[in-house]
Amino acid sequence: MYKFEKLKVWQESVELIFLVYSFCKSLPKSEERNLIDQLIRSATSVSLNIAEGSGSDSDIEFKRYLGLSRKSLYEVVAILKIAEKLYNLNIQDIILKVEVVGKMLSGLINSLKIKSPKAQSQEPRAKS
Repeated sequence: MYKFEKLKVWQESVELIFLVYSFCKSLPKSEERNLIDQLIRSATSVSLNIAEGSGSDSDIEFKRYLGLSRKSLYEVVAILKIAEKLYNLNIQDIILKVEVVGKMLSGLINSLKIKSPKAQSQEPRAKS
């Protein structure tokens, strides 16, 4: 089992992908190369960035990938809102899953306590 597979946030992001694929079936075929493709790519990107970041050599790099996942999650929401307005569709179930994934991402990002280089340089040095 890979490290990312143990992460609850990754597991939830995969569930989000399944919800997105199901939702895309309710969109008209004319959106196949527009909203559908973009929605699937952005939802998949959430999961892929979590997985890729989990293989990072540092928490700083992992945190950067988690930030990319969160940005992709915002893109998912924006596309869903557009589809909701255009086609009068119910997006509530997916939005609830997005909120779960978003909170988990934020929690994981916040748990990676990384000092900024500026803060590190301001720490007092031990006297010799």
